[in-house]
Amino acid sequence: MAKYYCILFDADNTLLDFDAAENKALAETLVNYGIEPDAETVQTYRTINEELWRQLEKGQIKREKLMAERFTRFLKAIDAAGDGAEMNRFYLEQLSTHPDLMGPEVLDVLRELSEVATLAVVTNGFQKVQTRRLAESGILNFMEDVFVSEKMDAEKPNRKIFDAALRALGVENREHVLMVGDSLTSDIQGGVNAGLDTCWFNPGHAENPGKVSPTYEIASLEELYPLVMEPEELANLGLKHRRHQL
Repeated sequence: MAKYYCILFDADNTLLDFDAAENKALAETLVNYGIEPDAETVQTYRTINEELWRQLEKGQIKREKLMAERFTRFLKAIDAAGDGAEMNRFYLEQLSTHPDLMGPEVLDVLRELSEVATLAVVTNGFQKVQTRRLAESGILNFMEDVFVSEKMDAEKPNRKIFDAALRALGVENREHVLMVGDSLTSDIQGGVNAGLDTCWFNPGHAENPGKVSPTYEIASLEELYPLVMEPEELANLGLKHRRHQL
């Protein structure tokens, strides 16, 4: 039996490459509204968007305010005319069409882990966007369920979204649940808030400022195997991979 029989995954920049998807969707949006998507303009949007998301995670603003204001503030910052709410709708539609994976190994890892544990996604974001990207990427094939903050009416790191997810999954013993994600402030802090073991996915080897301590830290998703699987399961996995190479 696996050490963890339930693994909760973050979506963006853990399983899905949000940076790649955002780059494409933002460029498509800016071009559609006659704005040159140069590096400075893109960074202006990102700075505004990231600040609003930080406020949302802290419970300082509502989701509706973020959607209504990020492009409105952006247009004001670059001194351009336009309808920020309309731009936001167009951007979300474009974003939903980019199901980029973090790497070619993602689906293989999920396939293997799904044989020994229940997998689910707990993600901040918008229901239509996230579910479409997860479905088109192939990730949904290995997930028991997906919990998106917009639908759950709570953002990570609020434990409410984790509590609701575990209830829906029928999980009572949190000692056997692992939260995996790239964000210390939302994924790892959220897991800690919910009383879960946590695994920080840190492929870029970023420095941890020390405000929150994950149970584990990994640089690749394959490093989850020894954390989740028992020795016998690991041996079978190794045998399977050797056969595959023959």
